[in-house]
Amino acid sequence: MPKSIILGNGNILVNLDFKGRVADLYFPYIDREDQIGQFVHKIGVFVDGQFSWFDSPEWQIAVNYRKSTLASDIKCVNQRMGLEINFCDIVYNEKNIFLREVKVKNNFNRGRKVKIFFNQPFYAYGIKYGNTVFYDPETESIIHYRGRRVFLISGQHQGKSFDEFSTGVFQYRDKQGTYKDAEDGILSGNPIQHGSVDSTIGFSLYLDANQSTKFYYWIAIAKTLNDVRNLHYYILNRSPEHLMETTQDFWRAWLNKTEIDFNGLDPKLVELFKKSLLIIRVHTDKGGAIIASGDSGILRYGADTYNYCWPRDASFAAMVLDNAGYSNVSRQFFEFCNQVITSDGYLFPKYLADKSLGSSWHPWIENHQSRLPIQEDETALVLYVLWNHYLKAKDLEFIESIYNSLIKRAADFILKFRDPITLLPKPSYDLWEEKYGISTFTSSACYGALISASNFARVLGKQWDEKRYKDGAKRLKSAILKYLYNPKENSFYRMIQIGQGKILHDETLDISSIYGPFRFGILDVNDLKLEKMFKKAEQELNSGTEIGGIVRFKGDTYFREDRLTPGNPWFITTLWLAQYYIAKAKSKTELDKAKHWLDWTLKHSLPSGVLPEQIDCFTGKPLSVAPLVWSHAEFAHTVIKFLDKLKQFK
Repeated sequence: MPKSIILGNGNILVNLDFKGRVADLYFPYIDREDQIGQFVHKIGVFVDGQFSWFDSPEWQIAVNYRKSTLASDIKCVNQRMGLEINFCDIVYNEKNIFLREVKVKNNFNRGRKVKIFFNQPFYAYGIKYGNTVFYDPETESIIHYRGRRVFLISGQHQGKSFDEFSTGVFQYRDKQGTYKDAEDGILSGNPIQHGSVDSTIGFSLYLDANQSTKFYYWIAIAKTLNDVRNLHYYILNRSPEHLMETTQDFWRAWLNKTEIDFNGLDPKLVELFKKSLLIIRVHTDKGGAIIASGDSGILRYGADTYNYCWPRDASFAAMVLDNAGYSNVSRQFFEFCNQVITSDGYLFPKYLADKSLGSSWHPWIENHQSRLPIQEDETALVLYVLWNHYLKAKDLEFIESIYNSLIKRAADFILKFRDPITLLPKPSYDLWEEKYGISTFTSSACYGALISASNFARVLGKQWDEKRYKDGAKRLKSAILKYLYNPKENSFYRMIQIGQGKILHDETLDISSIYGPFRFGILDVNDLKLEKMFKKAEQELNSGTEIGGIVRFKGDTYFREDRLTPGNPWFITTLWLAQYYIAKAKSKTELDKAKHWLDWTLKHSLPSGVLPEQIDCFTGKPLSVAPLVWSHAEFAHTVIKFLDKLKQFK
C-alpha cells in the first residue's frame, strides 16, 4: 500500500497511509527496524451509540502536506456521524517525537459526547513476541517496550491526558487486539500485558452544536524508560503547540534556503518540487545513507523492501541536493560512501544505514566461476555526482581528504575492471538489476566517472592520475561507440555478452541505453543519431494506453499485468525523455515538450504529491513503492534543468 505522508528527522521515519494512519515507524535508523510490522495504528470514533473505524468507506479522507513544510494536512469527514476531524502531524526535528494535533468539529445542531480512539501495536525490533505494554501512572501514559526499544503514547486535552485505556494481546491465537475493546465505546483499563501486544487509548470530548475542539496525541521514542519519560516531560514543558509550530518553521526555513528562481513556473509544479526536496531529505539518515523508500507495503508482494541505500539511487538524489543548495546534506552521503567502499575500490549494490551490507540476490559464483556481485554503475555514479558536488560546494579540503580513499580507489577499480578484448567494463549487473553483462548505461556511467576523476586529479595537481583517467575515458568512449552502437538499428545495444570468442548482442530497446550516452556525454546532445534514438524510444516505449508515459524497456514484466503492453510507465524513464528535450531546446517553444512530461508527472502523483516508482498503464494507480526517492530526484533534477534552460531564452 503506497504511503501518502512521510515524516522524519534523520533518526526516525514515520509513514502515514491514505487514511492518515501510522503505517511504518522506523527507529533507530530510518531504514530499520519497522517497529509496527505490517500493521497500522487504527483510529476510531464513537458517538451517539455508534462506532466507526477510519477503515470504513463512510469516512471521506483527504491526505496532503501543509504547504512547504513537513507537516500533514488531513481532512476526515463522516456525513452520517456529522463529524469533521482534521489532523496535522509532525516528527519533531530535534527529538524523537511523533506529534499529532487533532481538531474535531460537531456538525450537528445539538450537543454531543464524542470519543476518539487510537490503537497502536508495536513489534519492537520488528519482533512479534517478548513485548510488554503497561499503563504508567507516573506519566499518565501507555508505554510499550522490548529491550532498548521504548515507546510512550500519551496526549493532552484541556490540560489532561487521555480518559480511557486498555492493553492486551494482539494477533495471537483467538485474540485480535484491544481495538476490539473500543467498539462498544468503553475501554476495559487492563494495566499490563506481554507477548504480542497492543494498546488503545481514548479521548472523551463534549461538543456543543457546531462546536470545535482541539487536542494532542504523541508517541515519544527512546532506548530507555527514563529517556522516554524525559521526552514526555519535554513535550509538556515546551507545550505541544510550540513543538508543532517550531518544526513547521524549521522546514519552511530549510526550503527557503534554496535560491532557485522559479521564473513563473506553474505553482503546482513548484510545490511538487519543494515536496520532492523534503521527501529526499527525510529519507536521508543521520549517518549519510539516502534510502530508496521507507514504504514497507511491497512486503505484501515480495520478501524484501526498498529500505536500503542503493548508491545509484542515492547519487541521483545527492546531485539534486547539491544543485538545490544543500551540499551540507549531500556531503554526508559521500562520507558514507567513503566509509563503505571496499579496499578494491567498488561499492556493493545496497547498504543499510548503519553501513552494513544490504540483502542481495546477485550470486558470487556462476558456472563454477567466481564473479563480483556488483552493479558497476553504482560505483561510477558516486564519482560522477561527486564532481558536481565539488563544483557547487568548492570544498577542496573535503575532496583532498577523500581523494585516495574514495576517488582514486574507485577510479583505479574502473580502469582495472575492464574486458581485455573490448576494453569495456567487465560484466556486472545492469542498473535495473536484472541482466548480467556489459551494458551501455554502465559503460557510459564509467566514462563519466573517469572524466570526473581526471578533473579531480587536475584540481589537486596530480598530473599522472589526470592523464591516466583522461586517457582511460577516451579509450572507453571509443570502445562504447565501436562495440555497443548498433548501426543497423541506429541505437545502442542494451548489453553484450562475450563468450568463446564471440560477442552476443542484446538488441532489446531499453531507454537506459539511450539515456546513458546522452547523460554522460558519449554523444553530443545535437547528434542526429541521438535524436533518432529518443524519437524511437518515445514511439516504441510509450505505454500504449491513455495513461501514457515511458516504460523501461520492451517486454518489462515487473508489476506488469497485461502482456499485450510493453510494460508500465516509470516516472524516472519518462522524466529522462523530458531532460533530453530540455537539453536540445533552442527556443522557449521547444521546451513545451519537456513541460508536457512535467505536467504528466504532476497529474499522476498521489494527492499528497508523493511519486511512486511506476503506475499501472491502464488505471494509473501507483505500483511497487511510494514514494520512490529516485522518482522525486529525477523530477527535481528535471525542474532545475528546465529553469536553467528557460533563463537562456530571456
